[in-house]
Amino acid sequence: MGRFLDARISQNISQSGQIAIPLSSTPARFGTLGLVTSGAGPNLRVQFTATVAISSLAAVLVPVLIEIYRGQGPGRVLVYSATETAPAAGALLVASRNIITVTGADYLPPNPPTGLLAYEAFVSIPGGVPVAPTRTGPESFNAAAYSD
Repeated sequence: MGRFLDARISQNISQSGQIAIPLSSTPARFGTLGLVTSGAGPNLRVQFTATVAISSLAAVLVPVLIEIYRGQGPGRVLVYSATETAPAAGALLVASRNIITVTGADYLPPNPPTGLLAYEAFVSIPGGVPVAPTRTGPESFNAAAYSD
C-alpha cells in the first residue's frame, strides 16, 4: 500500500483573462514546486497535473507542447511531454479558447540526499507559428509524492 509523502500546488494564474502572454517556440515556465521526500521508502513515485489556458484569433491548428522536468537548471531531466493540437476558431478575428490539462507520473525518481524533489512545468509552441496563441489563464501545476 502506498504512503503519502507530500503534495504541492504552483498556481501561476487563478482566473481566466488575467494574463495575455503570447506563446513562442521558447519554452515558458508556468509552474515550479518542490516535494519533500525525506523518509521515503522504496518505489518512490510522483503524480502531477498541469493546466494551461490559451486563446487565439487565427483559424489555424496550433501544436501546444507541455513539458514537465525533474530538477532545475541545466541538469534537469525531462520526465513528461505532451503535444496538444489546439483548434482555433473557424473564422478570423473570432476568439477561440482552449484549456489544456495533462496528467502524468514520474515513477521511481531518485530520492536526493536533501529529501526535496523539484519539478518545473513549461509550455511552448514547437517550431513557432506566424500567429501565435496567447496564454490567458488559468495556469496551475500540482504534484504529489508517494512511496511504499
